[in-house]
Amino acid sequence: MAKIVIMGGGVSGHTAATFAKKWLGKDHEVIVVTPNSQWNWIPSNIWVGVGQMQKSDVVFPLAPVYKKAGIDYKQALAVSIHPEGKADSDTPYITIESTEKDTAGQTEEVTYDYLINATGPKLNFDATPGLGNGEGQMGSHTVSVCTADHAVHANEELQKIFDKAKAGKKQKILVGTGHGMCTCQGAAFEYIFNIEHEAKKAGVRDMIDIKWISNESFLGDFGMGGLHMKVGGYVVSSKLFAESLFSERDVPWLIGAHVSKVEEGKAHYELLDGTTGVEEFDFAMLIPPFSGVGLKAIAKDGSDVTSDMFLPNGFMKVDAKYDAGAYENWKASDWPRTYQNPDYANIFACGIAFAPPHLISKPATSVNGTPINPTPPRTGMPAGIIGKAVAHSVCDLIKDPNAKLHEASMAEMGAACVASAGKGLTTGSAAAMTVYPVVPDYETYPGTGRDTKYTFGEIGLAGHWIKHVLHHMFIYKAKLHPGWTLIPE
Repeated sequence: MAKIVIMGGGVSGHTAATFAKKWLGKDHEVIVVTPNSQWNWIPSNIWVGVGQMQKSDVVFPLAPVYKKAGIDYKQALAVSIHPEGKADSDTPYITIESTEKDTAGQTEEVTYDYLINATGPKLNFDATPGLGNGEGQMGSHTVSVCTADHAVHANEELQKIFDKAKAGKKQKILVGTGHGMCTCQGAAFEYIFNIEHEAKKAGVRDMIDIKWISNESFLGDFGMGGLHMKVGGYVVSSKLFAESLFSERDVPWLIGAHVSKVEEGKAHYELLDGTTGVEEFDFAMLIPPFSGVGLKAIAKDGSDVTSDMFLPNGFMKVDAKYDAGAYENWKASDWPRTYQNPDYANIFACGIAFAPPHLISKPATSVNGTPINPTPPRTGMPAGIIGKAVAHSVCDLIKDPNAKLHEASMAEMGAACVASAGKGLTTGSAAAMTVYPVVPDYETYPGTGRDTKYTFGEIGLAGHWIKHVLHHMFIYKAKLHPGWTLIPE
């Protein structure tokens, strides 16, 4: 009997675990280690953050689902990987620390035959002084929608802003990224337009100034270097698409910005041209930068080999080309295909946990030497696709050690994104976009880097209903209800 251990129960880890168990059945053991007791459909957190959904609408307990599937579940934090075992044993294992109420802090060693790192990101709020932790504790000057609890708190604070506006007091709202190296502009993009939509519904839009701040060098970059897509039969840039959306809704923008410090009601920033400034606010939702969760790697002799297994940002090395060097040398082929660790063939990484070889967007540095550019997105549809491919590889290797690994390169992968611009039965709106491939391939598609036959977008009520339907479909799938495998990643 082989044992697969998956560290992380988010989109990628949950996908890997559930498919692995389905394919392997009772003959082999699948274990999920995750510090969270609940699964969160993160794309809908933005609706919780404006009061259009409750926390209970976007989360569900993991334990009953894993029990039904025959998956062993440990509510714990993975602390370290021991890929060579101990001095007296060659069996690899990980060390975990319980996060359950009754056993919190207790450690345990979990052995494995195959290990999948799907730990996702650490929300690195500390990278920007004063950004806070999304929970409203002392020293927090902004809110977050990165978790369901963060989104609940964000809505509570937002409603206070609306109440002040209704009382005739002008309010300023700032939404975007809270550091020069952030990713996940999409969540902030959705949130700012949902705030704008709700302000109109509440009759206070004229009392609220709403502004966007981002590390993108142009609107519509999204950490993917922007894109050219078909809209209404014409090929347009995401820059024009995004600028039109912001302009139509009277939302000014400040881009190429690194938020260096946040104080009460003030966001200090530096721009690419080296100038600095302060943006005042009454309410701010600024996405924190991501880093690896801080896993350690320990060799058989007890020495720390973390730097061999992980990049300095904490993300795990896989089969990518990490020495491509200057931007001019970057190619689509630099990106990983199998997500297998180069030193340990029984270790894989998926979702945000794998280390990208380089940015997707063109790197940018301020005249003061500060990096200000979006880091690569690896969430949503790509995370699920990669998690499934990795699970497939591991299952095949268990049955045949010489099996060919499954591939899921982001440079050969299409993805769909539905970005909400407001929720409502007849007034909702969303930008529905597809992109192929996610990582641009300028050798195959000169000029744009992508195939415009499969890269297109539209905005309107239909997009909103697509997002609403997807919310229910993916929660249904994650709960492993009948026919769950028929729903694509």
